[in-house]
Amino acid sequence: MAKRKLSHGHAVAGKPKPRKNHCFACGHDNPQGMRLKFSLDEESRQAICHFKLARKYTGPPGHAHGGIIATILDEAMGKVNKFRNVLALTGSMEIKYFKPVPLGQPLTVSGSEQSVDGRRHINMAEISNAKGEILARSTGTFIAIDPEKMFARHGLPAGVIAGNKTKA
Repeated sequence: MAKRKLSHGHAVAGKPKPRKNHCFACGHDNPQGMRLKFSLDEESRQAICHFKLARKYTGPPGHAHGGIIATILDEAMGKVNKFRNVLALTGSMEIKYFKPVPLGQPLTVSGSEQSVDGRRHINMAEISNAKGEILARSTGTFIAIDPEKMFARHGLPAGVIAGNKTKA
């Protein structure tokens, strides 16, 4: 059996964790969010989430909005970066929609790494239904960042991430 561990939020080892996770896709502290729960499969090096979409994510009747599909794929690709213990931001993303993604039915999204070149991580994700049919696929380029440097440039003093004091 593959070794899996839950992957909450966007924090990486060695960096302070924010007290709250308000991420729209995976944040358990966001009551309006999707609250997707990913696990990291160490053996296959995949980020995996099993989920059903509620009616509030409707696009075409009975099916998910394309932006919601993009959000799920982006989140799966982003979680893959945890295998390398990096926090990376989406630089670009390409999505192919093969079939409408149904609401209220079991779905799986899985993400995997394609290549790494310095700070540039190329990842892929797919949403599939219970029959294993691929409904949507994405490829994304993620750029690894140092969160303290990134947030310091936006007015937060060094050592403070999302309201947490990390250095004395």
